Amino acid sequence: MDAIALLTIFILSIFVGIEVVSKVSAILHTPLMSGANAIHGVVLVGAILVTGKATDNVQLYLGLVAIVLASINMVGGFVVTDRMLEMFKPKKAEKEEVSK
Repeated sequence: MDAIALLTIFILSIFVGIEVVSKVSAILHTPLMSGANAIHGVVLVGAILVTGKATDNVQLYLGLVAIVLASINMVGGFVVTDRMLEMFKPKKAEKEEVSK
């Protein structure tokens, strides 16, 4: 029964997440990504701290996997944020025309 309840909550949270994210306007995506990057940084620090206190090899390996995945997630978030911010910068050709 507990597994079914947890699976139901997980599936419902997926639907709620999709609805919430799809309703966010495009101008708010960059601040949301910055906030998400901060959360990923906290997750990475937590994974490092937990892995540092590992007592056996299974905990160590799971901690290392968590560190790698959190790092990939955080770096990917910064790359996406950087690409989104590039969209708002004026192009070089436009800068040259404005200066003439």
